[in-house]
Amino acid sequence: MADLTAFLDIAIKGWFDAFIVFVRVGAMVAILPAFGERSIPERIRLVIALAFTMVVYPALIGTFPSEPPSLFALLLFVLAEAIAGLLLGLSLRLFVMALQIAGTLIGQSTSLSQIFGGSASDAQPAMGHILLIGGLALAVMLGIHIRAAELIILSYEVIPAGKFASSTDTYMWGVSHIGRVFSLSFSLAAPFVIGSLIYNVALGVINRAMPQLMVAFVGAPAITFGGILLFFVTAPLLLQVWQNEFIKVLANPFEVQ
Repeated sequence: MADLTAFLDIAIKGWFDAFIVFVRVGAMVAILPAFGERSIPERIRLVIALAFTMVVYPALIGTFPSEPPSLFALLLFVLAEAIAGLLLGLSLRLFVMALQIAGTLIGQSTSLSQIFGGSASDAQPAMGHILLIGGLALAVMLGIHIRAAELIILSYEVIPAGKFASSTDTYMWGVSHIGRVFSLSFSLAAPFVIGSLIYNVALGVINRAMPQLMVAFVGAPAITFGGILLFFVTAPLLLQVWQNEFIKVLANPFEVQ
């Protein structure tokens, strides 16, 4: 009976530690690119979170308190772990949002924002949907599941178990990441924005020179064809630029620029 009691104590402690890991992992997986998409059923995402927990937990044995805390302390512990997981997932999700922002800018610049806008779970221009799917495919090919497991394990050195992240550090990190994402989004959409500017200036000059010409009927097919052709040519290059930035954030997600 004494041996059985000792075994039960170890088992209870192990289940508590696994639950704490699952809280951080589950919060991260909820918004993790490719694994946390809205198109994936909740049950599948739950299984993915459990699988990540089984991978990560053995590397974190001995990281948590020796005894389960009181109820109030446990609630604070769980809240801190959930916030830490959301911050980790957000550090990667922001770079997927960069593709969506770039797709919206491209759609608006080429007057194609309403074509097939509702084909995805999130209403967005068709060009943004293509960039998003391409980016998610690249993320999986880059081994985001391996990087995510490494990120969770290493995150306990930056944000210890049960501790809230520093508000100052979180603020600086968030501003840096958001600025970096918007800069990347505009860089991806820059060829289309510049092309749209040239097109509208040329259209204005033509309209000024020949007021009787219906420039809208002439220009609409031109901007549509030009936008599709430019997207066909530049999409691989845009995804390559995004991939390089995503590799950098995977290598150092806590970097503040």
